[in-house]
Amino acid sequence: MSDAETTAGPGAPRGGPDQLDEALLATLFTQSAVGLGVLDPQLRLVRANSLVEGEDVGEYIGHRFTEAFRLDDPDGTEQLMKRVLAGEGPARDHLVRGRLRRIPGDREFLVSVYRLDGPGGPGAPALGLLAAVVDVTERQRARARNAALAAVRDAVGGSLDVAATCRSFADALVPGFADLAVVEVVDDVLRGADPPVGPLPPGTPLRRAASGRCDAFRDTAEGAGEGGARGRSGVTRRLAVRTPYALATTDLRARLVPLGPDNPWPATDPDGARAVAETGAHSLIVVPLTLRGAVLGLVSLYRCGAAEPFDEDDVSLAVSAATRAALGIDNARRYEREHIIASTVQRRLLPQAERQQAAVDTAHVLLPGRDSGCWFDTIALSGARTALVVGGVAGGGLQSAIAMGQLRTVIQALAGLDLEPEEVLARLKDTADRLADERAALPPADALQSEPMSAGCVYGVYDPFTRTCTVARAGHPAPLIVGPDGRVVALDVPEGPGLFSTDSALFAPATVTLEVGSLLAFCTAELLSGDRAAERITETLARPGRSLQQLGDDITYALPDDTRSAGAALLLARTGTVSDHLVATWDLAQDPTTPATARVLVRDRLQGWGLGEDTVEATELIVSELVTNAVRYGTPPLRLRLLLDSTLTCEVHDGSPASPHLRHARTVDEGGRGLFIVSRLASHWGARHGPDGKVLWTEQDLPEDERNGAGGER
Repeated sequence: MSDAETTAGPGAPRGGPDQLDEALLATLFTQSAVGLGVLDPQLRLVRANSLVEGEDVGEYIGHRFTEAFRLDDPDGTEQLMKRVLAGEGPARDHLVRGRLRRIPGDREFLVSVYRLDGPGGPGAPALGLLAAVVDVTERQRARARNAALAAVRDAVGGSLDVAATCRSFADALVPGFADLAVVEVVDDVLRGADPPVGPLPPGTPLRRAASGRCDAFRDTAEGAGEGGARGRSGVTRRLAVRTPYALATTDLRARLVPLGPDNPWPATDPDGARAVAETGAHSLIVVPLTLRGAVLGLVSLYRCGAAEPFDEDDVSLAVSAATRAALGIDNARRYEREHIIASTVQRRLLPQAERQQAAVDTAHVLLPGRDSGCWFDTIALSGARTALVVGGVAGGGLQSAIAMGQLRTVIQALAGLDLEPEEVLARLKDTADRLADERAALPPADALQSEPMSAGCVYGVYDPFTRTCTVARAGHPAPLIVGPDGRVVALDVPEGPGLFSTDSALFAPATVTLEVGSLLAFCTAELLSGDRAAERITETLARPGRSLQQLGDDITYALPDDTRSAGAALLLARTGTVSDHLVATWDLAQDPTTPATARVLVRDRLQGWGLGEDTVEATELIVSELVTNAVRYGTPPLRLRLLLDSTLTCEVHDGSPASPHLRHARTVDEGGRGLFIVSRLASHWGARHGPDGKVLWTEQDLPEDERNGAGGER
């Protein structure tokens, strides 16, 4: 047995170590699935197997490694190899991007580099390097597809805004999957309408809801887009016939379209062809956004420049992503439709025009948004007083708008009873509690049954004769007040419980005396949220020489953007007084002859105001009945007041707290017809109570010519 055989062992192949090494190298370089290349110290290839399938090895020998693979970052890769050559250790799994001679498109390679030590060991000069190369292009593409699909799943569906959903979809696909992405939605769908059933009718307008561009193509793509549509969102177009876009919305199938000079369809769409040329796009995927056979829109994805063209695997991913996007868009569309209905109901339930009040100028600002439950109101009360109301039901949707309408109707009815502000809110809360009980009694399967209800309201009454404003609030911010000199007027109103809360605390009012020309701002809570919100509003109200509408606009301009999207209501009021020549007041004696005296005083005053004889006679009879009732059943002091505005108001005050009530006298009865007659002659009548007695009042509508005459006199 030879020495070589003894050293190798009985089972070793025959031959010396050199033969074994040569056999090992031959096997590695001919049968290895990994590309192998031997580099000399100048980083030139001296030996290589088929580094990449389909490439000629001979084309690489003698070239530098970075030149052979035409790497995007040759300097970085060479620095890495030089460090390995200097003995700093091997470099494993270094990902590089380059291009091959015979295979088009960008390729990605995983490169590992090892030092080939010379005879002297690791400290001696190296003989060269061994580079192991694995083409991971398809693996990276699959990973990129999975990442893009995961990004779509994470980004799409979190918003109930159609445009925001489309933007999230485009951003999820660019730049990881496409260089350019355009999402177009059927114009009616953006407004909440049901999407048309496919195929999409010719001429259906599509509105660009979102577009995304990678940084490399941002400048060239800014003014371009497919089908002649500009790069910005919001542009509407109708699809040109015999184009991939129109065909995709006709048969509802995705299309992979190579873009080049030989395509016949750009002739029918010259604007689209010019836009493609400007962006350098060479590959296109068109996917219709469909759901249950209905067409919501269209997605167009582009690859430009040196990017790898799309393939069929990319089409499958685009279809899956578009299906996810279509579901998110449809959910947002349904919410948008409900929001539009709720906003319409809200607008119909609110005052349709500013109401002229006797001694208060008012203006309002209503910001539409997600909150469809806010409301405002101005209510004319007896004695030239005005009720100012702002409230809100938390949440959006139709149910909030309906609850708002119910509460507003109740508060209008309560205001007509001449109740104090705290009593109005107490009775309003009783109504809210009943509404909450009705909702809680719904079947458990009803989704509305588990939704909590929350609402707040602030109610104030301004009296021009005493120049006082009495305010009570229920889970709502107090009004802001600025005097005519621009100084803030303090109003400390105790906060009462919210309308739907379980708190049974009492409501407490606060009263403040105001100078003529003071400004009051009744705001929903959204307007007072944020840093220095109250200060900004009061500073705006202090600006001199501005009308109420201008002040409302100025406040709106200063609001944060999120307030505008949420929606809010603002009611502004400027206090005033009633002109002395439109008011007549007399102190009367508690005497049986007083009704006759009152009739004479009334006739003289009304004729002085220029009112007609029919109005004078009716007023004489009303005053005679009210004064007779006060003389017979009331206590001193007795006072009569006439107020001329758009209506004629008569008030009789006495010191008794007892209120009369309307009776329907029988034919043989000798009395009991006084208030019945009054109710027939007056358009409205009632009684209000105070600490010093009660007031019986009536309002008479005036003919058009008498209202105009009275207005001219004022």
